[in-house]
Amino acid sequence: PHPVQNTATGADASHVLIAFTPAEADHLAIVKATRAEGKRKKKTYIPLPVSPADPATAAPNGARLYSISLPTPLKPTDTTTVEVFYVLTHSLEPFPAEITQSESQLVYYRDSAVLLSPYHVQEQGTYVKTPSSRVESFTRVDPTSRSGPDVKYGAYGNQLPYAYSPIILHYENNHAFAVVEELVRKVEISHWGNVQVTEHYKLKHGGAKHKGVFSRLEYQARQSISGASSFKNLLARLPPRVHSVYYRDEIGNISSSHLRSDSYKSELEIEPRYPLFGGWHCTFTIGYGMPLQDFLFESADGRRFANLTFGCPLLNTVVDNLTIKVVLPEGSKSPQAVVPFETEQHLETSYSYLDVVGRTTVVIKKKNVVGEHNVPFQVYYEFSPIFMLAEPLMLVTAVLLFFAACIVYLHTDLSIAKSQASS
Repeated sequence: PHPVQNTATGADASHVLIAFTPAEADHLAIVKATRAEGKRKKKTYIPLPVSPADPATAAPNGARLYSISLPTPLKPTDTTTVEVFYVLTHSLEPFPAEITQSESQLVYYRDSAVLLSPYHVQEQGTYVKTPSSRVESFTRVDPTSRSGPDVKYGAYGNQLPYAYSPIILHYENNHAFAVVEELVRKVEISHWGNVQVTEHYKLKHGGAKHKGVFSRLEYQARQSISGASSFKNLLARLPPRVHSVYYRDEIGNISSSHLRSDSYKSELEIEPRYPLFGGWHCTFTIGYGMPLQDFLFESADGRRFANLTFGCPLLNTVVDNLTIKVVLPEGSKSPQAVVPFETEQHLETSYSYLDVVGRTTVVIKKKNVVGEHNVPFQVYYEFSPIFMLAEPLMLVTAVLLFFAACIVYLHTDLSIAKSQASS
């Protein structure tokens, strides 16, 4: 939370600036802001737009500024509270960089004891909560205190604009560092009643690299100690009412998967052919079908739109590069993708069975994707129902031509007549 007060001599403030270091900005996956209204149980949170600040706004040491737009301008001496939530990826550095199967994983986390802000800060404190109580070391910036996994810095008063006090924490973190280096999801929409989804994954363990020989016997006998930072299964949260689910890698189908489905969600637990240790990779494919009526709707202006989910269905993962390809039915026109955050988009043409002119495909790309990106997005397009007759007419025409060819063949005499001898 950021209690913000406008200066007595300033003009009405329509926005609030927040600052990130260059390293944080490079790993910034998402940033959101809300303003709380009401008290206690009646408190509500109003989302506030956040966007990169005007590049002309100068900041020292390469700091990157983001602007939070306020719903009503803040008058001089008025106060409001803004809550900022942001996610940084690839911000933990394994140290040691290589560990054996029996060792725990330790990481460095770098931050500042004081808030990096373009404003004068009257009072501020920083709380760091580590995943375990094993904290090897941490930088002290008095006053500093520690209780189990919690390290508290401050409170600090009267900090100048852009004040920065670097800190490093070294602690145990055996959470699975599951990183999807590349995810390509293909969503094929058929007006005959089905949506087919195919997802290709390139996955790695992004933690401390494994060194030495892997012992499966030790891994199975002492799973709580041996390979504590490794992982052997993943959970994918899929839409409800999925069907025809499959899971395979380069070798073929993998049977070690479990699907639990109800009217609200479907959960697919998958297990690769081998557990993943630091630096290890695997590639696999997940596919499934979904009923069309759950995802295809008609807008007020007569256009159709598919309401899909962005992001990665695998829980607790980071996606370095995500590509979503929405393949529209043949004959679709004027496609438009509406995504609630910035993405790269372009169109291409895909071909499938019985296609004549190809299918318009909306391609959406984004880097640095986390769980907070798993939100709905829409793809609008125009479609004439007459195009649904194209494939049946092609099949009927092909069958008629085949029978016509058979009739012609049966009524054609292809034998060679013998020439009569002259008398």
